[in-house]
Amino acid sequence: MNLLFSNDRRGQYPQSWYAATAHNCDPFPAFEGETRADVCIVGGGFTGLSAAMHLAKAGRDVVLLEAHRVGFGASGRNGGQLGSGQRVDQLTLEKLVGPEDARKLWSLAEDAKALVKALVAKHEIDCDLKPGVAHAVFTQREVEHEHAYVAHLRDHYGYGQIEALDHDAMRSLCPSPKYVGGSLDMGAAHLHPLNFALGLARAAVAAGVRIHEGTHVQEIKEGSRPVEIRTEAGKVQAEHVILAANGYLGGLNRKVAARVMPINNFIAATPPLGDDAAKVLSRDVAVADSKFVINYFRLSPDKRLLFGGGESYGYRFPDIERAVRKPMAEIFPHLADIPFDYSWGGTLAITMRRLPYVARVAPNVLSASGYSGHGVGSATQAGQILARVIEGESDGFDVLSRISTRPFPGGAALRAPLLTLAMMWYATRDRLGI
Repeated sequence: MNLLFSNDRRGQYPQSWYAATAHNCDPFPAFEGETRADVCIVGGGFTGLSAAMHLAKAGRDVVLLEAHRVGFGASGRNGGQLGSGQRVDQLTLEKLVGPEDARKLWSLAEDAKALVKALVAKHEIDCDLKPGVAHAVFTQREVEHEHAYVAHLRDHYGYGQIEALDHDAMRSLCPSPKYVGGSLDMGAAHLHPLNFALGLARAAVAAGVRIHEGTHVQEIKEGSRPVEIRTEAGKVQAEHVILAANGYLGGLNRKVAARVMPINNFIAATPPLGDDAAKVLSRDVAVADSKFVINYFRLSPDKRLLFGGGESYGYRFPDIERAVRKPMAEIFPHLADIPFDYSWGGTLAITMRRLPYVARVAPNVLSASGYSGHGVGSATQAGQILARVIEGESDGFDVLSRISTRPFPGGAALRAPLLTLAMMWYATRDRLGI
């Protein structure tokens, strides 16, 4: 079974609110026959589109192969949050990689936010980019930790765009009875992710990239030079290959598959809430909370609640409405019985350390994936970084590739059951407030 085809119709976006409100591109032709290129990119999400655009602007001949549609995967389905920092906080990074590399990783993350904002402005991408992401917590102990972290970012990283929120300030922003405090980061942002991906695709094509949709890559002959990429209806020969399929990579590279695990996450959209939107959020910001399986949400421009929650670890999606309704009702009990106009799932990818796996996995084959739910900025930047590696610049790549990315225990057969057991433990911990 292949995740590319397990839950979706071939060549079609899921029936999401994003797809319903997308500024669609005309489909790109499927690839047939044979061709050569300087670079072949596998995957048409943020990583692949960013890499393709940056390489084409540097004068490279680039072919991008996407099994479905550009932005089809996690890039076009996610919560749309452009967060600060890495997926792991700076205190953890300081212990993991040391203060010097932790500072470099913070700087990279700041550059990632700036890159997304600059691309939106430069290419006039209409994707509802708005400032503000709040982090909401459930206990007073978490509030104290969150406020200390805000002070740490200010004092050690000079980051002043984030403010601590006490109980009253959080309730004023998000009147959920569950949250008791947190923070609000106005340097972070949120956007319509599918429209951002489609905007990147238009910019890539304008730069000269050859995009082929409906083109399933079946084999990469890594030992050959040039590298040979075989599809259902032809082959591409390229001097360089970038693997940018994230959770949908399948078995194309064993080294990546051992370290990057696909998981499923779900979002639902309510009908427009009108004046009742203020019972969810009083400001046009996004929210993510402190549960291990994070709840994340924001309001759409037409005042729908877009709520993400719940995970699964198999090939088939569960009952998505049920998976989302349970955590949503815990945060907003007054919406427990509201209907959903849209509900959808998607496959992202995680690593053991929840940090991206960026590596040269074979001669002339680069890979970036495993953004662990932090991919709007990280994946877009990873594409730029891989493009720069091909152009002979390796600073950002060197910092990310130094992160030790361990394989998941148990191999492909056991890693999902082991992760399920771990998620059950964390869910119990969250319920008990531990």
